[in-house]
Amino acid sequence: MILFRSLVSTFRQLEVPTGKPVLVHSSLSAFGEVQGGANTVLGALLACYPTVLMPAFTFKTMLIPEIGPDKNGLVYGSGKDSNRMAEFFRPDMPVDKLIGVIPEALRENPKAHRSNHPILSFVGINTEAALQAQTIENPLAPIGTLADQDGWVILLGVDHTVNTTIHYAERLAGRRQFVRWALTPEGVVECPGFPGCSNGFSVLEQPLQKVTRQVKAGNAVIKAMPIRAILDAVKTILAKDPLALLCTQTDCERCQDFRKK
Repeated sequence: MILFRSLVSTFRQLEVPTGKPVLVHSSLSAFGEVQGGANTVLGALLACYPTVLMPAFTFKTMLIPEIGPDKNGLVYGSGKDSNRMAEFFRPDMPVDKLIGVIPEALRENPKAHRSNHPILSFVGINTEAALQAQTIENPLAPIGTLADQDGWVILLGVDHTVNTTIHYAERLAGRRQFVRWALTPEGVVECPGFPGCSNGFSVLEQPLQKVTRQVKAGNAVIKAMPIRAILDAVKTILAKDPLALLCTQTDCERCQDFRKK
């Protein structure tokens, strides 16, 4: 059984510079049994870091149109069933289960604020500037704000395949983004700047090893690294190989469309 005090001690062992904001990606199940569950992990994070940001994505708002732009990593007309299940975005919509229960616990915290992107919202405490930086055209802009503040990424029991900062780095490096569509009370909203596939991101483990701090809590491996180091690593690897970080799955529309000339 993992207790609150144990988590606080573990997080402090990462030695993230005092006062720096953190962008957290997490898996509660990776820890094993935690007394108090997601709220205990969140409480320990907030005890160590005054500024915490997490993704609060809501994929259930997405629609697949019948037609759209070419090379968009999408099979148009394939969403007849999923479109019927789509939900209108609302500010209090729960975080998608794929993102995890710890971000949902943060969303429910009375001190938290959330951005209002209909697919790629973020939620945080003391992150108003980052949340306000987000636009429909630049959904990952909050990460840029944290980078300017010398922020860090913390991975709680997850790997780089969920590290959204890598997507932001791809955009900075000039990698083409996609367009998606979301259902809102104001109608269907076109959402550019949608990132590609992340299944190939594990190759960054080695380039980032020297700047990564690692500890363990229960069964979960916890890693922390500066956002700027991630941005620099992605810039370097894409400069050497513009097709780097793509996955090898033949049925991945996004990665296959990147490879098309």
